[in-house]
Amino acid sequence: MTGPKTAMVLAAGLGTRMRPFTDEIPKPLIEVGGKALIDYTLDRFRDAGVIEAIVNVHYRADQIEAHLRARTAPQIIISDERGRLLETGGGLKKACPHFGAAPVFCTNTDAIMFDQNGKDACAVLSDAWNNQTMDALLLLAPIAQTSGYDGKGDFDHAQDERISFRTKDTAPCVFTGLQIISPSLIEEGPDGPFSTKYLWDLAAKRGKLFGARYDGYWMHVGDPDGLEKAERFLARGK
Repeated sequence: MTGPKTAMVLAAGLGTRMRPFTDEIPKPLIEVGGKALIDYTLDRFRDAGVIEAIVNVHYRADQIEAHLRARTAPQIIISDERGRLLETGGGLKKACPHFGAAPVFCTNTDAIMFDQNGKDACAVLSDAWNNQTMDALLLLAPIAQTSGYDGKGDFDHAQDERISFRTKDTAPCVFTGLQIISPSLIEEGPDGPFSTKYLWDLAAKRGKLFGARYDGYWMHVGDPDGLEKAERFLARGK
């Protein structure tokens, strides 16, 4: 398939793990290598052919809106959560009127990915997506190819590419934050705040939660340690 033309960027979080950097600015505007985290995300979507990106805002929303006014591609649509923070799933559901029926990209902004072998992260998902069999397709990275991540893995991966949440002490794959998800699945979420995990659980129960392996390098920039490691990585590459 050609890739989704609409994307959701989850940018409304409080960024508490990134303090003290987020005391004055929201996490999506923190710069790594002289570039704001949200621009790494939006540039990737632009290059993948995304036309519209819905960005939800809550914490220091005015700063994010001001920053995004300078962008011309993709077109930015603000989903305003100033009055109530809706979490990841709730934010997606609030933005559903902008999606239409076609699947959409969705990601947060606290990661930077470096592609390998000429395969873009968005293309990995687009090439693997199947409208008939999938409700959600998550981009997964092997833990060995990550930076700034100290967890034990998120998902077990079956041979048919279906995935399930970690069943043992560790799992081989970590969720990169990037996925393709069906609006029809999002609509099944409850009203108000809820996690995207609620939607994944629904998809998994009917065998429609899948994962695609990302062979590039994934840097989690969710706290000061991850930020420092990302800066060092970029510095070595210059």
